[in-house]
Amino acid sequence: SQIQALNRSQPVLPMMPGVPERRSHDYVRAGTTTLFAALEVATGKVIGSLHRRHRAAEFKKFLTKLDKEVPTQFAVHLILDNYATHKTPAIKKWLLTHPRFHLHFTPTGSSWLNLVERWFAELTSKKLRRGVHRSVQALERDIRAWLTDWNDNPRPFTWTKTADEILDKVAAYCKRIPDSGH
Repeated sequence: SQIQALNRSQPVLPMMPGVPERRSHDYVRAGTTTLFAALEVATGKVIGSLHRRHRAAEFKKFLTKLDKEVPTQFAVHLILDNYATHKTPAIKKWLLTHPRFHLHFTPTGSSWLNLVERWFAELTSKKLRRGVHRSVQALERDIRAWLTDWNDNPRPFTWTKTADEILDKVAAYCKRIPDSGH
């Protein structure tokens, strides 16, 4: 996930009794960082890696970090989006020499199927959305702190609906929208 370091154009005015927090709608961009993250679904622990670029070289570094941190007796199944970085010849070559790694790609527009996306939503809503980051370094410090705090008391995510309930809801939605083919 690429994350922007954003600084508000005006100072955020804090909440007071009877007055909500106030902030300007515009901001100044201070650069971006890329966070690769892997969620251990059973425990909720997250392994993350920050990089200034979002290329196959950085993704390969992340895979190497996972290879070192995940005990060797476990297979590693990664749920990924269809971003080209995940499918380059260099990544395919790396995977051939690391057979315990298995990549699974979500369909386009279906990132909600990947539970690490739920963790990204937690990071965004509880740490980044209301934050002010004047530099990429400040943003990365906040992300690292969030990751450390999260892993001190990890919480697994659980689906609240069964697969059948989800598929029924998708089918009902497809019947209501034009051009769905149903």
